[in-house]
Amino acid sequence: MTYSVIIPCYNEEAVLAETHKRLTAVMSGMDGDYELIYVNDGSKDRTPEILRELYAGDPAHVRAVMFAHNSGHQIAVSAGLDYATGDSVTIIDADLQDPPELIPVMAERWKAGAQVIYGKRRKRDGETAFKKLTAEIYYKVINQLTGGMIPRDTGDFRMVDRKVADVIRSMPEHARFLRGMFAWAGFRQEAVEYDRDKRFAGETHYPLKKMLKLAADGIFSFSFKPLKLATALGVVYLAAAVILALVFVIIACCGTAAGLWWLVPVLLLTAGTLHVCLGLTGEYIARIYDETRQRPLYVAADVLGFDGEDA
Repeated sequence: MTYSVIIPCYNEEAVLAETHKRLTAVMSGMDGDYELIYVNDGSKDRTPEILRELYAGDPAHVRAVMFAHNSGHQIAVSAGLDYATGDSVTIIDADLQDPPELIPVMAERWKAGAQVIYGKRRKRDGETAFKKLTAEIYYKVINQLTGGMIPRDTGDFRMVDRKVADVIRSMPEHARFLRGMFAWAGFRQEAVEYDRDKRFAGETHYPLKKMLKLAADGIFSFSFKPLKLATALGVVYLAAAVILALVFVIIACCGTAAGLWWLVPVLLLTAGTLHVCLGLTGEYIARIYDETRQRPLYVAADVLGFDGEDA
């Protein structure tokens, strides 16, 4: 039995040594062999050098994939899935907000028959009130749009069976929202609750801009309801136009001068709504265009620890 652990890394020089120490302590106590697959997502600090040092110190267990450029967290995890060989595959970030010590608990659930064991957060220490509020709003919105498919208060921290990992690998889309893809895949899924810690060191690599992009990928990849919004708004505008026409006919018949002031808010509202609809449509078209280019998800400039691929 082999366990694979995928650790995406972007500018994690401040925490990598401690991450590796805790992961090694946990995985060396497991009932099988293991591999730690670090994916360097185009880091600009000493992360690549540290990964080479970790590999030199433990070539039996450390693997590394070095991207030629930054491709994003979800792509880094996807690369790890491509390279993982274990019977189970665990995804965990390098910042130690998700505790490696929970992996044996997940493994017990996996051996008992669960095929996707995802971490569900009870508490989110170290996160601002704004981030907690926006996360709450986001999960409400996306579950309304997707029919409650994606569990609330979850991230990418999870252990999955080999069969599930292979299903995700077979899904080639570029705009990847992995927690949604795992939910869509089905299989027997169970939650393990835990308290999320603050970052061990360093700063978050998920600023508001990246959070919004991930949120958009989740919505546009798993729901067509935003497109239907344009049709609904068109019906509303048609009904409003008929009602307004009747109102002004009545006003004209009564001999009252209505004036044209009402045109300003109507035109602004109409123009704003049309732009929103065009923007929503553009989001889907952009994703179609991205898929038709058929570029690879990532470019691995270097790999360490894989048979016949060390460079």
